[in-house]
Amino acid sequence: MIEKLFDAFFGCRHARYSFPVTVRRAVRRPQAAALTGTYVVCLDCGKEFAYDWQQMKVITSPERHRQQLAELAKHAA
Repeated sequence: MIEKLFDAFFGCRHARYSFPVTVRRAVRRPQAAALTGTYVVCLDCGKEFAYDWQQMKVITSPERHRQQLAELAKHAA
């Protein structure tokens, strides 16, 4: 909790991202690519974030994204 508070005041704002990178299945995936297979990297601090090509957005909350994927799968079935 203290780390989150410290980052809120003094941490990186993650304002600049790399181009989205999609990892092939045969290659070992970074943790950020585990959810969608695609990720972006903050160019200032190097932190990796999952990226959704369908919505063209950085995924900041993996839990919320998992719920959205589950709802879409339910509607498609």
